[in-house]
Amino acid sequence: MTLIGAACTEPAPRVKCPLDRVTGETGYGHMSDSRRNPPRLTRELVDARFPEPLLNRSQSMGELSDAEIAASLRETLDNRRDEDLWLFGYGSLMWKPDFAYADRRVARVQGYHRRFCLWQKRYRGNRVNPNLMLALDAGGACAGVAFRVPAPNVGTKIAVTWRRELVGNGYRPRWVKAHTDRGPVPAVAFIANRDNAERYTGRLPDEVVARYIAEACGEGGSGAEYLLETVLALEKLQLRDSRLWRLQSLVAGHLDP
Repeated sequence: MTLIGAACTEPAPRVKCPLDRVTGETGYGHMSDSRRNPPRLTRELVDARFPEPLLNRSQSMGELSDAEIAASLRETLDNRRDEDLWLFGYGSLMWKPDFAYADRRVARVQGYHRRFCLWQKRYRGNRVNPNLMLALDAGGACAGVAFRVPAPNVGTKIAVTWRRELVGNGYRPRWVKAHTDRGPVPAVAFIANRDNAERYTGRLPDEVVARYIAEACGEGGSGAEYLLETVLALEKLQLRDSRLWRLQSLVAGHLDP
């Protein structure tokens, strides 16, 4: 796999903001971190703050039924059920794919960027301290991993993943063009469901996002762990998402003030 530019670029801001002193990129909605050595999120910090998952505090946020999830899978695959399927991963799918795949490639998708913009009150959050989860939101571009699930029976092979992503009604499947070093491939990506006002937050300042992530934990672990694993996965691919890099530093500051 080869490097494909920056890991995520977002839509150009309406008002130009100062250059980020850490990444050298133009940002918006946040202030740059002027410290020479900003804190780094580590497993030690995460484990010290959240030694165990937090049970019995989860809250459902309007789940889809099994029938609705199955219908979504059928409609998305439509006439492609007998073909190989590409799935685009930009968050946990990069480091925790729960399906068998025959190939994986670094890929870049235009028209969407990576953003923590979905509330979560279960799994990695709870009803007292909700978490914010990653989604693809409109505008910009995002680099991640495209996985090829071989035919036949691709619907059966990704049924668990489909339920995992759609059950909370925070995502919608969307066909996108994933650009790889061996050419573009049609892929399915899970984008933010902007119609779900209970979950979709829109843009939030980095400091606000970091505070929620730093305090959130649920039956599946902590929000800080999710952020750390995603940053580490991108580093292994030689990709750098300046926003996630800043967020991990802010979260580390909350965990180790």
